[in-house]
Amino acid sequence: MNLLEVKNLSLEFRTRSGTVHALQDLDLEVKKGETVGIVGESGSGKSVLSFAILRILDAAARVTSGSITFAGMDMLGSNERALQEIRGREISMIFQNPRTALNPIRRIGRQIEDVLATHTTTLRVDMKKRAIEALAKVRIPDPERRYSAYPFELSGGQCQRVMIALALACNPQLLIADEPTTGLDVTTQAAIMELVSSLARERKMATILITHDLALASEYCDRIVVMHAGHMVEAAPTGALFKSPRHPYTARLIASTPAPEQSISTLASIPGNLPDLRRDDLPSCRFLKRCERAQEDCVSGSLPSMEFEQAHSVRCFHPL
Repeated sequence: MNLLEVKNLSLEFRTRSGTVHALQDLDLEVKKGETVGIVGESGSGKSVLSFAILRILDAAARVTSGSITFAGMDMLGSNERALQEIRGREISMIFQNPRTALNPIRRIGRQIEDVLATHTTTLRVDMKKRAIEALAKVRIPDPERRYSAYPFELSGGQCQRVMIALALACNPQLLIADEPTTGLDVTTQAAIMELVSSLARERKMATILITHDLALASEYCDRIVVMHAGHMVEAAPTGALFKSPRHPYTARLIASTPAPEQSISTLASIPGNLPDLRRDDLPSCRFLKRCERAQEDCVSGSLPSMEFEQAHSVRCFHPL
């Protein structure tokens, strides 16, 4: 059974320089307890999708078509009061930069208490204990002392752990982790990902991991969805995606990802840039100008969706 379903989602931003066609006809399914990776280069629409799921979009954003359903609830049709009940309690998010996501003038423990006060029935006298327990759960050293610290007094890795504590304080059904290891050293990255993964298993929580790092996604995700310029171009179980990528963009991404057994000279770059999403004459396939398999029929017509092995789908006129 699917916990989250996104169907035919299209979204645009109205700006002074034109309308940005940020997402087009997106489909996404996440099952209970499953970890789904969403990968793609910067500007592909990964974070915009996560904001759309939570309905925390910029005022300039407009959903033009599609639906988002979470645990049977219509996320696009619900009012703000209903959404506030869901955010933080049933769906939580770890944002890209913890230093900007945390309140710089409020103590760490108080920020966790704010979440508990909003979404739980925890008594006031028990708030501090629950907040310290949340910090201990994410393995912050000396949680009693860190409870009274401000964000600027913590390292980047500790701030990220605080973000995880905030996100998991109410035992959500779905966690969205948006580039949770950005700006961290390799050792801290591994520790953060192991922490998120172990807590997800322990709580049987569904997770969406948003990242541009395919190696990271391959290690922690059950399934991977590949995005390019607002399109979802391929979705498959992790092993199948790396063994037999079907979309030319996916193959290019894998070829450009370093591997321990490979020489750096074997890495291949992806030519060109993302198309200008403000254009009204965008081709059906937005990878057209960068693709060695492009043909005339890639310009117009509906972008086809093809199924290969079980649960392996690709949207391409001429898949591999």
